[in-house]
Amino acid sequence: MSVSEAQTNLGIDPAVLKQIYRQMARIKAVDKAILRGLSSGRFVFNYWPMTGQEAIPAALAQLIDKNDYMVTTYRGIHDQVAKGVPLDRLFAETLGRIDGVNKGKGGAPHISDPDSGSMLTTAIVGAGPPIANGLALAASIRGQNRVTVVNFGDGATSIGAVHEAMNMAAVWKLPIIFLCQNNQWAEYTPYAGYTATERLSQRAAAYGFTGVTLDGNDPIELYRGLKPLVEQVRNGAGPVFVEAMTLRLGKHAGVGDSVQLTKEELVTGKANEPVGRTRSLLLETGTANEDELAAMDADAENEVEAAITKALTSEQTRSDETLIDVYADADAVPQRGKYPVRGNVSIPDGPSKKMLMCGAVTDAQRIAMEIDPEVILLGEDVADPTGGVFKTSVGLETQFGSARVRSTPIAEAAIIGAGTGAAMVGMRPVTELMFCDFIGVCMDQISNHAAKQRYMSGGATHVPMTIRMIVGGGIGGFGAQHSQSLEAWLTHTPGLKVAYPSTPADAKGLLLSCIFDEDPCVHLESIMLLRGFKGEVPDSDYRIPLGVADVKREGNDISLITYGWQVHQCLAAAEELHKEGISAEVIDLRTLLPLDYHRVLESVRKTRRALVVHAATEFCGLGAEIAQTINVELFSKLIAPADRLGAEFAPIGFSGLIESTQIPSSGSIAARVREIVSNKG
Repeated sequence: MSVSEAQTNLGIDPAVLKQIYRQMARIKAVDKAILRGLSSGRFVFNYWPMTGQEAIPAALAQLIDKNDYMVTTYRGIHDQVAKGVPLDRLFAETLGRIDGVNKGKGGAPHISDPDSGSMLTTAIVGAGPPIANGLALAASIRGQNRVTVVNFGDGATSIGAVHEAMNMAAVWKLPIIFLCQNNQWAEYTPYAGYTATERLSQRAAAYGFTGVTLDGNDPIELYRGLKPLVEQVRNGAGPVFVEAMTLRLGKHAGVGDSVQLTKEELVTGKANEPVGRTRSLLLETGTANEDELAAMDADAENEVEAAITKALTSEQTRSDETLIDVYADADAVPQRGKYPVRGNVSIPDGPSKKMLMCGAVTDAQRIAMEIDPEVILLGEDVADPTGGVFKTSVGLETQFGSARVRSTPIAEAAIIGAGTGAAMVGMRPVTELMFCDFIGVCMDQISNHAAKQRYMSGGATHVPMTIRMIVGGGIGGFGAQHSQSLEAWLTHTPGLKVAYPSTPADAKGLLLSCIFDEDPCVHLESIMLLRGFKGEVPDSDYRIPLGVADVKREGNDISLITYGWQVHQCLAAAEELHKEGISAEVIDLRTLLPLDYHRVLESVRKTRRALVVHAATEFCGLGAEIAQTINVELFSKLIAPADRLGAEFAPIGFSGLIESTQIPSSGSIAARVREIVSNKG
């Protein structure tokens, strides 16, 4: 006969307490098996032990289910076990096997299992909370009764992205629990060595929501403390911060006891560790007997051993998987010697309006939001009446509401993280960065998370997000931190797609393609063109496929290969050269990744000369990649080596005289063409 809550006076249903212990036994068995296997050489992989932290996810597991979202860190294997990730597939993943939950492509630090609600594991300290916000935002917009839990260590609270995320969650009252598992060590630095805060939970009050500190080694206090907080968040009261105090008994990484703790601290810590403490409590109160607990322990060990045995029989993930899951379509991956033919694209006929590029961008977003209610806009000042600093979203909040068009705090990591999380669960966020230069503030979220999530998860999750960036160069007066063309940073990141339109019509068609693409896309918009160039734009919904270049002007003597606002400089140079009897063909790449090498090489086969032009710094710019490919593929056919022309290697000067000379112009382009054409080889 079971012992009642009243009989034990524990303040918890005995059946729940036994379930918590059962989960802790499973976590402990996993930890012991990994440490034993690493010590014996049975297997090898990187491991960050969570020894001593078993009670936290075990107690939480009784209050959430697979429909609730979870984000955790590289030390979060205990979180994965409690959330319900299948153990055989979990172990196969840590071993780099094809039957792993992510096909062996993510490994232990990057587990993603949507079936259990374990959405993302990050190996970057403090990077999870912004993405967890996006998961919570999607649930909020959809009216779903989901809670998002984001786990992180105490050391992560020193990271700016965590603070950005907490502030955004508070402003939007997101259904999220920030769960800090405070094991009192930030890698190798003790708590007092990196913060003067008495309790980390105190920080929540500064953002306007509840913060509590609980004993992370006491399953009853954890359960009773977490239960009302989970209900509060689930009922729409906004975020909470939970600091669960525990102690890391193992090393930061690897096998063995902590070498940071003194002998006395280690002895005391082991005496207070949650598994033994809970076991004793169950026995002392008569809630369970020794046979019951021994059976639970044995079941856990048998389950873990069976999972490891099965995982070890799985095949190592082979090299033929290398280029799969980089993008939805493997043909988007740049590969030497493989240049897909993607056909011709023309702007459709029909009713049109003459408009600025900013108007075309707004029109594209309006059409996308009418087509799909899951398209949302996030960015600084994007809501009405401002409608974006560059007026690219005017009227959209009025038409579609504040839930879908959201002005954000000035917090780029939080913006991109929220977009990434929302996209992972099927929304199509359009996130705006006011200037391309600001990717330096949020590059981690772009390159380490949005770009890599499809690959790290083995295709289990992906990020159909669009990032709009304004490129400020060429207009003068913005200086070194608002004028950079940083597309080479982006094209060097596997998983991203990059578009850079030169006309309003192209901007609309490319942006619509980006929004409905299944991969994260960056849409670069030149400030020179946003409000300085008008063109006819069809009223209809039309798409310019990514990876299809456009011949803006035909010619026979040299191919000018370019993109963005430099297209207009090249066209002006071609007109000037025409007067001198030099026929220049102008190729507008439109998309930088995927890149239409087929059309580029087709043009250069005809002209036998090439110059790649961009506003970005010439040294290590995209032009070097394109020129080298042309030289390799068409070496025997060229009259002169393919060359490139970019900005001088200096920050963009505030002085108009400096900027106008350091970035290619029609005059400098024409001058370089004359040099190339005069070279007879």
